[in-house]
Amino acid sequence: MSYDKFTTFKTDIEDAVMWVTFDFPPVNVQGQEMLADLNSLALRLERDRDIKVVVFQSANPEIWVCHYDTNLLKDMSTEAVSRDEANLLDLQSVCERISKLPQATIAKLEGFARGGGHELALALDMRFAARGKFKFMQMEVGMGILPCGGGASRMARQCGLGRALEIILSARDFTAEEAEAYGTVNKVLEPDEIGEYVDDLAKRISKFPAESISACKSMVYESIDKPIDEALKAEAYWLYQATSKTPAVKRFQIADDKGLEHDIENQRNWNDLVMGVQEIQ
Repeated sequence: MSYDKFTTFKTDIEDAVMWVTFDFPPVNVQGQEMLADLNSLALRLERDRDIKVVVFQSANPEIWVCHYDTNLLKDMSTEAVSRDEANLLDLQSVCERISKLPQATIAKLEGFARGGGHELALALDMRFAARGKFKFMQMEVGMGILPCGGGASRMARQCGLGRALEIILSARDFTAEEAEAYGTVNKVLEPDEIGEYVDDLAKRISKFPAESISACKSMVYESIDKPIDEALKAEAYWLYQATSKTPAVKRFQIADDKGLEHDIENQRNWNDLVMGVQEIQ
């Protein structure tokens, strides 16, 4: 699978981890070029089972991804439409496609992510932010519109109704620490620690079966808005999707044959044991 000829970012692959580095001077603006690149990237990743983790980062020391290109908004219609006539915007469609990738996706946030840039980060599976460098904002209400890249929907799911409304209606900058407290990022790290942390996490996830990673993602995303009985049924469904395509049963059998689960040392060292069983295919 070829991953080149992108104009707004560069890609590097190490084993089963892809690093996507936004590099679109001067400010990594989120225009048609970037959305086209992201859509093209998603098209390839959807068919690639060798890549298991994708990390999105920036070459710009101040900005992860800028807001949506305002030049594309000045020609918006001033006429209201009915619900039946409303179609998904390109930013909504691309972010949704990225969110459904079979790979685990991680945002390594070491600069500003405002408007559409923040909405793209929310569409990824995990977000890690550098203290003192990351800030986010949804400024749309102040411009007379609203977050239109899935930001409102994903934020409400991520941090709750009241906090989502505070973020959207205040149109102010939020710091990395506030993002962590509100739940829009997983963890805040010092600038000199975030690289190693994200690198270690990505490499650890990449050791696991691609089909299991994809099934876990599908199960979590499908379950989040369902009543508990439907969510549990979804869990059971995705469990068997995983066991039908991974060496799970063989791993359990070998563990049982060796009596591993009854060994107190193994119970103390599951963090390492789970990596050791990756050799069983």
